[in-house]
Amino acid sequence: MIAHRSLSVGGPTFDGMARHGVRRGGEPGRGGDVGTAVRGPGGEGGRGCAEEGTAGPSAPAAASDPEAARRRAERRAERVTAGATELEQRLADLLRTGLAGAEQAGYGLWEETAARMVDAQAPGLASRVRELGAIPSSGPGWPVRLLEECALLHLLDRGWLGRERLPDGLAATVRSRVGLPTSADGPPVRDHWLVLAQYDTADARLTTRRVWLYGAESDRTALLLSYGAAGRAPELTLPVGAELDAEISAYPGPGRQRAALGRRFAPPEPARTRPPGVTTSQAAVRYGAALRDDPWLDSVPVALERVVPVPDGDGWQLADADGDTALPLAWAGGNHPGLWRLVALAGGAPVTVFGECGHRGFTPLTAWPAGPGPAVPLC
Repeated sequence: MIAHRSLSVGGPTFDGMARHGVRRGGEPGRGGDVGTAVRGPGGEGGRGCAEEGTAGPSAPAAASDPEAARRRAERRAERVTAGATELEQRLADLLRTGLAGAEQAGYGLWEETAARMVDAQAPGLASRVRELGAIPSSGPGWPVRLLEECALLHLLDRGWLGRERLPDGLAATVRSRVGLPTSADGPPVRDHWLVLAQYDTADARLTTRRVWLYGAESDRTALLLSYGAAGRAPELTLPVGAELDAEISAYPGPGRQRAALGRRFAPPEPARTRPPGVTTSQAAVRYGAALRDDPWLDSVPVALERVVPVPDGDGWQLADADGDTALPLAWAGGNHPGLWRLVALAGGAPVTVFGECGHRGFTPLTAWPAGPGPAVPLC
């Protein structure tokens, strides 16, 4: 049972975009400690992206006693395996009794299952289970969305239970999605990093801040995550549109986009560059290719060049100024303040827009005017 995600460029929606209002977070609050992720997704992207956990306080002890660390890792893997096996049984019970039972049982059923996954030290599984509980109340079409998410959760369970047979890269993705801690192990990369976007997501326990960067010399996009307790802003703050001379180190995982901010060589200053852009069809292809390495990816970072926001029925889309393709905006309806900032900035002319392209559509985060002018945050 595998959920199918496909993209359609030029139409008003993506296939499977009926999953409105249920975001798997991220990338966020999965497996991460409260504090700043600069010490170390949401992903895609999201959302949520805190599936990739960070090394906790036991890291120094683990370094001084590798054997003890190995035994702890084995014990945790056994608990996660027990939790994944139990979750598989609960998913099977749900499908056997019918999805209508999920609506009647309410959120309590899912919260109990999520608590069991926390006990199994699998915070990534717990977060996904909690999100299942919100789907029956998410509006028309919820059975389809619930079935899709159950299929993706089943796929993650089976990936963990069969991780020894997976390619190394996919096995690392499964470990991070389950919620096992990781640390930034990539070599430091110094660059002049353009701050593409910054935005927060929050739940009852955690506030997650995502900061997207683009390295002009390395031609790579990086994601910084920072966390704060519920109701408290995370520590890391970088001005959108600024340029930062600094080093970053990548975390393991597909594309190695998540990174830890290292040494800063100068304060942020106004940027002199913009990110290179692609067409809407190229953006959809990029997301589809990323799903091969990470089937649970919500979105990928993309800069669209020379696009125009245009209405499309009850929603909006970004249309290529020089072609006949478009991407639907993930914002439901027309009441998002960022939408009207984008429309006013464009004024019917092509603009450059950075955002996240995924199965719900394109989420604009920052835009630049056709002529000279600063970056305009949209979130």
